[in-house]
Amino acid sequence: MASNYNSRRGFIQKASLALGGLILAPNFISCNTDDDFEKDYDYTQLSIKNFNQGVASFDPSSTSVIIWTRYTAANHDIVWEVSTDADFSQIIRQGKLTTESSRDNTLAVELTELDSDLKLYYRFFNEADNAKSVVGETITLPENASSVTLAVCSCSNYQAGLFTAYDAMANSEADIIVHLGDYLYEYGAGGYGATDENAFLNRHHEPTHEMLSLEDYRIRYKQYRSDVSLQLAHQKKPFICVWDDHEIANDTYIDGAENHDETTEGSFEVRKQAALQAYSEFLPFSRLTEANNSIIYRTINIGNLIDLIMLDTRVIGRDKQLNLADYYTTTGFDALGFQSDLSDVSRTLLGEDQRQWLVNNIQSSSAKWQVLGQQVLMGQMFVPLELLTSFGQANFVQILTELVTIKTRMLQQDPTVTPEEKSRVLTAIPYNLDAWDGYAAEREILYQALNGKKIVTLAGDTHNAWHNTLKSQDGTEVGVELATSSISSPGFETYLGDTNPALLEGFQQAMTTLVEGLEYFDASRRGYLLATFTNSELISEWVYVDTILSESYTAKVGHSVTYTT
Repeated sequence: MASNYNSRRGFIQKASLALGGLILAPNFISCNTDDDFEKDYDYTQLSIKNFNQGVASFDPSSTSVIIWTRYTAANHDIVWEVSTDADFSQIIRQGKLTTESSRDNTLAVELTELDSDLKLYYRFFNEADNAKSVVGETITLPENASSVTLAVCSCSNYQAGLFTAYDAMANSEADIIVHLGDYLYEYGAGGYGATDENAFLNRHHEPTHEMLSLEDYRIRYKQYRSDVSLQLAHQKKPFICVWDDHEIANDTYIDGAENHDETTEGSFEVRKQAALQAYSEFLPFSRLTEANNSIIYRTINIGNLIDLIMLDTRVIGRDKQLNLADYYTTTGFDALGFQSDLSDVSRTLLGEDQRQWLVNNIQSSSAKWQVLGQQVLMGQMFVPLELLTSFGQANFVQILTELVTIKTRMLQQDPTVTPEEKSRVLTAIPYNLDAWDGYAAEREILYQALNGKKIVTLAGDTHNAWHNTLKSQDGTEVGVELATSSISSPGFETYLGDTNPALLEGFQQAMTTLVEGLEYFDASRRGYLLATFTNSELISEWVYVDTILSESYTAKVGHSVTYTT
């Protein structure tokens, strides 16, 4: 590999693509045919400043990785350097870029034609301003790996508390951080996540109103990326990311969202385009192999051990969610109508193109593990209707206790269980229609297309930790689901209206008793999932931080499970 490379001739600046009105910010591509770069600077005289959102890297492969930063102003020439050693005595790639207001002065360089299995260091600087960034660390992937550790996270709400879980991941043994969405939240200051308990942190959303315009989304990204813990995680680990709903608006689907009113907030399509442009500026992803740069679903092969298949279960194809309230009539709940709509084979979460792409990827994969990195729970989470309708009511604990007692007697084959008691337990519906349970027919289509292959599904979105055994309708086991808690967004403890440990423990045990296939559930703690893959096993550890209200915290493993195939 040559020792120095130049951006002036070897760079290709991709033209911005207009795709259905959506302008996506370009990456800049560097390959190993660049000329020598003329050095005329003294790096030791520069100060760390003006790179206020830090540095980051994304989508590593065995031959490429994206490095990123943002400068404070437009029309500045920024030099970047990549080295195989921390003191930059062996620079293997470097170049110069000019910041542009059209992409909010963010810079994303996609380094290609690299050697595999490298530890890399990178930095940016502007000699004219005497400014330099911190030094980032990243990797290229090995061609053949015996072990890979992923830190899996989601749901970081700035005004809900400190990002101590990001700090924990930065200091973990993870090779890569996989972010499953809700990287930020669209709500205004004092909205979701803000409480009397965390008000002293003064982490109020900027802008103070709900995000709607491109400038709104950019301001919010800059606020989130000002957080020191998030900056550290990006500085120390490469990220592989996918969006969920709050990067746009709550409960987004293909042409709308629960938290969008076109009468008062304008066109949803315009808002979505603005949100996705800002996303691509601050969280760039590899698009070299995609014909359509607006598509985020992609496969990253990790050392021929894992095919990490990142899905878009939110924007590209999702039909509008079903709403239980629509099935209540003057005579009660319309169970037949609900079941008919729920089992409609035309309803889709992925869209036909993405679903077929996914099936083809799984069927053709030769990697040991087929891992789906996606947003929402795939496991069937049917909860007794009586329990759902009593949630938050004074008699909730009593009903919960009664249902668990009945279910325990049923499992023990108690002959005295009455038909009425069985009906109380077995009359169950999905607790979350925004998840795969709301698109059950498509889930079954996917399961049947696996042809005996088993999958590992990673999920976020719910703010709670879960471990599910995935089964098709005929009871065949098709894989395992590992779902991470949130970085800071509140979990079930908020909706239970009580943080009493005994109540939370009872609720968790009740859920694993009442829900078929649910092996583990944590209802209240914040943290992330650490998943270590080898050729023979998958070790999953749910890591929790003990506080999001203080920078002094402790992180520890709260639960672990080993899965073999």
